[in-house]
Amino acid sequence: MIKVLIDRNDNEVTGFEISGHAESGPYGHDLVCAAVSAVSFGAVNAVMELCGVEPAIDQGGEGGFLRVMLPDNLEAETKRKAQLLIEGMLVSLQTIERDYNQYITISER
Repeated sequence: MIKVLIDRNDNEVTGFEISGHAESGPYGHDLVCAAVSAVSFGAVNAVMELCGVEPAIDQGGEGGFLRVMLPDNLEAETKRKAQLLIEGMLVSLQTIERDYNQYITISER
């Protein structure tokens, strides 16, 4: 099971954590894991490239773990753009959860 935890403060995303494996198919052919990886890494890469932001990133050794924290001191416009990209990621992950909820759960803390 993939677990997605979204960190919020005053309704703004401050970071997120993704852990676990979907195990919806054989290793290397797990479409749910591939989708979650593509969506999350795509969003992080977009934040870095389009917003010029270097979030704090922690990845687990064997895969199956990603923690991303946005910096606290972002300018208002940069923060707005980064929030929009991360919220877009969340919408995509919720779409995956809707169709494959036996393999992925999303919660906020």
